[in-house]
Amino acid sequence: MSFVPATNEQRLEMLRACSAASIGELFADIPKTLAPPAPHSGFFGTEGASEFEALTICERLASENNARIVSFLGGGFYDHFIPAAVDAVASRSEFYTAYTPYQPELSQGTLQAIYEYQSQICRLTGMEISNASLYDGGTAIFEACKMAMSSTSRRKVIVDCGVNPTYRKMLKTHTAAISVDIAEVPLWQDGGLDRQRLSGVIDDGVAAVVLQNPNFFGVIDDHSDIVDKCKSVGAIAIQSVYPLALPLIKSPAEQGFDIAVGEGQPLGLPLSFGGPYLGFIGAKKQLARKMPGRIVARTADAEGRDGFVLSLQAREQHIRREKATSNICSNEALCALRAHAYLSLLGKNGLIDVANLCRNKAAYLRECVKKSIPSIKITDRPIFNEFTMALPISADDCVKAMAERGFAAGIPVGRYYGGDSDNVLLAAVTEKRTKAEIDCYVGNLREAVGVKR
Repeated sequence: MSFVPATNEQRLEMLRACSAASIGELFADIPKTLAPPAPHSGFFGTEGASEFEALTICERLASENNARIVSFLGGGFYDHFIPAAVDAVASRSEFYTAYTPYQPELSQGTLQAIYEYQSQICRLTGMEISNASLYDGGTAIFEACKMAMSSTSRRKVIVDCGVNPTYRKMLKTHTAAISVDIAEVPLWQDGGLDRQRLSGVIDDGVAAVVLQNPNFFGVIDDHSDIVDKCKSVGAIAIQSVYPLALPLIKSPAEQGFDIAVGEGQPLGLPLSFGGPYLGFIGAKKQLARKMPGRIVARTADAEGRDGFVLSLQAREQHIRREKATSNICSNEALCALRAHAYLSLLGKNGLIDVANLCRNKAAYLRECVKKSIPSIKITDRPIFNEFTMALPISADDCVKAMAERGFAAGIPVGRYYGGDSDNVLLAAVTEKRTKAEIDCYVGNLREAVGVKR
C-alpha cells in the first residue's frame, strides 16, 4: 500500500481545528532542549532533514547508549539467549502482518502455529488444555482466578506472598471493580512458604489458592500437600511457574494443580524495556469452557485433510456478550509464535540443557558469594536460577554501586516487601552469564558492600 502524505491544505485545516497557526505553535509546550540539533530551527525545523541526515542524527544519539550492563536481574523477566531463527520466523510477513485468525480458510499457518503452541504449553505444564495465550503472567493469574470463581461460585482467593508482587498488584487492579475477597498469606523470613498459616485459611469458602514455583525469591517447592488441602474443600489450585525451570522440577500437573499459568517472556521474547510479553495458561479438561480467549483445534475437511479452526471462542466478539469469560485477553499471536519457534528449535533436550546451565551457574554464583563474602547471608533453600542475599548494606546502595561498575546487580527486595528486607538483594543467573562475568560480579560485589581485598 502506497503512503500518501497530507497536503499543505490538509495540514492547515488540521492546525485550524487545533487553534494553532503553525506546527511550531502546536508543539510550543515541548522544551526547546528536545528540539533536533542545528542547522534546523524550531521543533521540527523549517525544512525537513534528508533520510541520510536523519539517520546520522539517530546514530549519534544511539551511540550515547554504548555502556554495556551485565544483567543479573530476574524477578519474572530474564535475559535468556534467543536463537536468530526465532526472529527470522516471527518476522515473516505472513505472521508479522496478520491480525487475528478469524478466517480459517485464510489463516491456516497462523492457526496451526497456535495449535502447536498450545500443545507445547500442555507438554511443559502437564495440563490437558491450553488457550491461544494471554497478555502476560499477571493477567494469566487474574484469568485463572476468574475461572476458579466461575467454577466454584465462590468469591474468596488466597494468594501466597511468594507470588511475584507485580502479579499480585495486577490481580488487585483487575479485581478492583468486582466483588472478590483477596487474602495474602505472609512467608517465612527466608522466603519460603508458611505451610501451617496457609493451610489454616483454606476452607470451603475459598474459590482459589494461588502459589508460585519457583517463587519470587527463587525458592523451589513441592506444593502437593497444599493441593490436597484445596481438593478437600473444593477449591481450585493455581500455580504460576517459570517455564524454563519445568524440565527440572515437578510439573503443576504432577503436583495435582487444576490450573497452571506463567510468563512466557523467557521463551524467545526479548526484554524490550518491558514488553510486549506473553501470558500462558493450561488447565484440566473439565475447565475448558471456563477458559478465557480462544482455543485452536485440529479437524478434517470434507476430503479428509487436516485443518485448523477456532473452536471454543469465549470472548465478547464471538456472540457471547455478557456470557463472555474474558474481555481483556488477546491471543498475542506473534508473541505466542515466538514461544512456539523457540520451543521447537530447542526441543526437549535443548530445554533440559538450558535449564541445567541456568541452575548450575546460579549454584556457582551462590557458592562463590558464600566463600568470598562471609558478611552476605544467603538462603540455603533449594533454588533454580535465582536467590536472595542479605547484604551488610542497603540493597539500593549496592545496586547503585554495582551499576557504576557495569552490572545490573539484582532487584532490591525492600522495594516490594519493605520491613526488614531493605538489605535483601534478589539476583538471577541465566545461561548467558559466563564464568568470567560471574567471577567479576563477585569481585565487584565485595567492593560494593565494603569488603577489602
